Amino acid sequence: MAGILVAVFWAILVSFLAVVLVRLAQTLRATTKLVADVTEQAVPLLADASATVRSAQTQLDKVDAIATDVQEVTSNASALSTTVASAFGGPLVKVAAFGYGVRQAIGRKTNPEPEPARREARRTVVVGRTVPAARGRKRNGRSSRGSKD
Repeated sequence: MAGILVAVFWAILVSFLAVVLVRLAQTLRATTKLVADVTEQAVPLLADASATVRSAQTQLDKVDAIATDVQEVTSNASALSTTVASAFGGPLVKVAAFGYGVRQAIGRKTNPEPEPARREARRTVVVGRTVPAARGRKRNGRSSRGSKD
């Protein structure tokens, strides 16, 4: 009877191992098919990615060239503006000052302003307020302290 028990035990063990091996074979077949499918799809994707990276590198090279040209143009424009300012700045300021002086002289000649009126028009700004320049002096018979501006 012990031999039959050992034989039945071995039969059950072999059947269990056969089922495990069949399941393992199915899993290996499915894994192999999955790897093949991934490989079929990955190769074209990697080729496209490689082409995209090459295209991006070409565009970056173009942008780098443009940036270099812009930097050169900027330095040339700066040098040109400095040259123009040094060449024409001084004479233009002198011409503008001369023109201003001529206008002031013509204005005074056509409309002379009395000296006291010019002094009254002067104001001094203190902490955001306008106050008369001659504080405490009388103007036109009134004290400047009582007047509001």
